[in-house]
Amino acid sequence: MQEEDFWSDVNKAQEVTQQTKQLKDRLEKYLNLETRREDIETFCELIEEDDEDTLNDLTKDTKELEKDIEAFRIEILLSGDYDRNNAILNLHAGVGGTDAQDWTEMLLRMYTRWCEKKGFKLQIMDYLPGDEAGIKGVTIKVVGEFAYGYLKAEKGIHRLVRISPFNANGKRQTSFASVEVLPELTQNQDIEIRPEDLRIDTYRAGGAGGQYVNKTESAIRITHIPTGIVVQCQNERSQHANREVAMQVLKSKLIELKERAHKEKIEDLTGELKDMGWGSQIRSYIFQPYTLVKDHRTLVENGNVDAVMDGDLDSFINEYLKQSSNGKLEE
Repeated sequence: MQEEDFWSDVNKAQEVTQQTKQLKDRLEKYLNLETRREDIETFCELIEEDDEDTLNDLTKDTKELEKDIEAFRIEILLSGDYDRNNAILNLHAGVGGTDAQDWTEMLLRMYTRWCEKKGFKLQIMDYLPGDEAGIKGVTIKVVGEFAYGYLKAEKGIHRLVRISPFNANGKRQTSFASVEVLPELTQNQDIEIRPEDLRIDTYRAGGAGGQYVNKTESAIRITHIPTGIVVQCQNERSQHANREVAMQVLKSKLIELKERAHKEKIEDLTGELKDMGWGSQIRSYIFQPYTLVKDHRTLVENGNVDAVMDGDLDSFINEYLKQSSNGKLEE
């Protein structure tokens, strides 16, 4: 018991140290923004009206400052227990056959581009290619500060409307894909799962060939019996590595489910809670007969669908975070 108390005190001390560092970092960012604002005000008082070059530089600096202030405001909203964590992103093809699988791959590319803009790193944890095109499902880890805090705005069903390239008659097709976002747990946030609550199966990794073919039973499927949640991993080289990744994803799923269900313990979760969903689609991407991306929760729209598919998601994410903090999200 004394040893448990010791490690409990160590964990609490680590949490306090981490929180102190986070507050210090935010204070430094605020002071930096304030200094830049004061510098701009000073230049405005000293600048000559006919000095066009300096005026242009000052205008550019002002716009950059406004952008950074807005980013800092959004960061302040990210104060949840897991918002600073890395994120685990699960994409799954829904209704729509080959089009849905192609749509899922398009979403993977969209989030990849967004992560590149943010300076986040990506790691593929599991990958299941489609039968003819696209992907049936993929799990990726997004590494970067506040990755989960931002990406949690993307959780839900995404709907695509376009003329199908897989339809010989050129008809419009509606396809769906689900996006699940989970926090990657840190060492201090780790949870214990009872071994008797798990069923672990091994199987041969498969796929479209090449790197996805494995002649040994290295792939892992783990079922959490009380909830019926199933996770799997086949992308790593060894069974042990696949098991580690699968357990990481399972723990994140259970934590996220516990938060949504407002349960005290993981042990309180049962099968009837596993299907707690997010309702209908959260966003529609219309390619034809006109171009429009509309978020059905915040009502934010963007007519430049190509830019959105290239990772221009900040307007959707930022507005979601603002409205969520104010309790103004559309039902």
